[in-house]
Amino acid sequence: MADTAGAADTAGVAERLTSLVAALRAHGLRIGTGETVDAARAVEALGLADRELLREGLAATLLHDLGRRRVFDQVFDLYFPRRVGGPEDASSDRDDLRDRLAEALAAGDRALLAMLAAEAVDALGRYGTGAQGGDGGGPGGDGWSSYQTLDRLRPQTLLARVRTSVRERDGATGFADRLLDDEIRRRIEAFRTLVAAEARRRVAERRGAEEIARRAVAPSADRVDFLYAGRDRLAELRRTVQPLARKLATRLAARRRRAARGSIDLRRTLRGSLSTGGVPMKPVLRRRRPARPELVLLCDVSGSVAGFSDFTMLLVQALHDQFSKVRVFAFVNRLDEITPLLVHGTADPEGLGARIRSEATLTAWHGSSDYGVALGEFAERHADSVGPRATVFVLGDARTNMADPNLPAVRRIAARARRVYWLNPEPRAQWGTGDSAAPAYAGLVEMHECRTAHQLSALVARLLPV
Repeated sequence: MADTAGAADTAGVAERLTSLVAALRAHGLRIGTGETVDAARAVEALGLADRELLREGLAATLLHDLGRRRVFDQVFDLYFPRRVGGPEDASSDRDDLRDRLAEALAAGDRALLAMLAAEAVDALGRYGTGAQGGDGGGPGGDGWSSYQTLDRLRPQTLLARVRTSVRERDGATGFADRLLDDEIRRRIEAFRTLVAAEARRRVAERRGAEEIARRAVAPSADRVDFLYAGRDRLAELRRTVQPLARKLATRLAARRRRAARGSIDLRRTLRGSLSTGGVPMKPVLRRRRPARPELVLLCDVSGSVAGFSDFTMLLVQALHDQFSKVRVFAFVNRLDEITPLLVHGTADPEGLGARIRSEATLTAWHGSSDYGVALGEFAERHADSVGPRATVFVLGDARTNMADPNLPAVRRIAARARRVYWLNPEPRAQWGTGDSAAPAYAGLVEMHECRTAHQLSALVARLLPV
């Protein structure tokens, strides 16, 4: 019987591990068979007694970069949960929970914070019929909500109270006091993360870890839609510009090397084969020495599209060494060149949007985007920036606010450029709805859906000229 039980436990752990890997793959993580085998060996070596040690071991074997760590941690908590069910002795008194939370934040006790997160979710986070009594989280949509828990507990309002407690204990003042505030905010944010993980775990027990891993795990920053990314996610994306640019530069350099090899020179190959009895042992290639291409960006920086344009501009600027010339123009309903704001090494990723809005002339009469006027202004005033070696990228959702799309201007730009590509951050299903002129523009230039940084990097690697 002992052997049978041990085999069952091993099978259960193996099933958890393979389900964990499948959920991570569904979120875009590249995990092969080799990494899965290494993870199984890590589980065998580390065991299940120390959960945090197991977490680090699996992260080391399954992750290729730290940018996906947040996704990994959320999925790991579902398949290797801290506990099963709710806390045994949970306090339902909100004021008591806040008092104990303030003490735990002052002490920086992570184990106590985790216990309080479980109690808070159980006491304050229930919704549906279960909230009125019973076990909670029953069928019909009942469950636990981290948002409801945090809204009722309001841990962010404990900052001054915790600061006073720590100051009385340690005597922090002045600059040290400001550092203390930052540390307390980090602890509060860590508690909020623990509450979110606990709520997901409780709901996963009811609905299944697979469903919650698919629906409730926040994707990594490069998989978040530009149009719906909040300020924190956009800031996180900006921090990934340089590593992503290095990767794309390597790909572009490899494409350039392949393109430079040229095609086979049949005549010279046959002439050279005379020394080997007519067998063409060494093909002779027509060597190409292509000049570095030029790149022109036309960026809509209005509204929610601004985050998409800012990130793309920073990415292209980080790749500037791959081109002989890069010129960048921004517009809302007026168009202005902003290339000087993106001088290599001086661009501020966090403040780029504010600098563009304050230093460039982008609007006139109103603040809504007008593609027809902006594209016409570019075709008339800056046509000399587009030549036979230039590839033009237009970044925007093609929503004209019912104004004239000015298709003749697009035709003039396309006639002068080597290539014109339009990157649209809206889903393809929304093209042509409302005031969208996307189908009309797509009939003149090649338009691509580009909703996430993941899609953008794939398109840049494929479309950028070599």
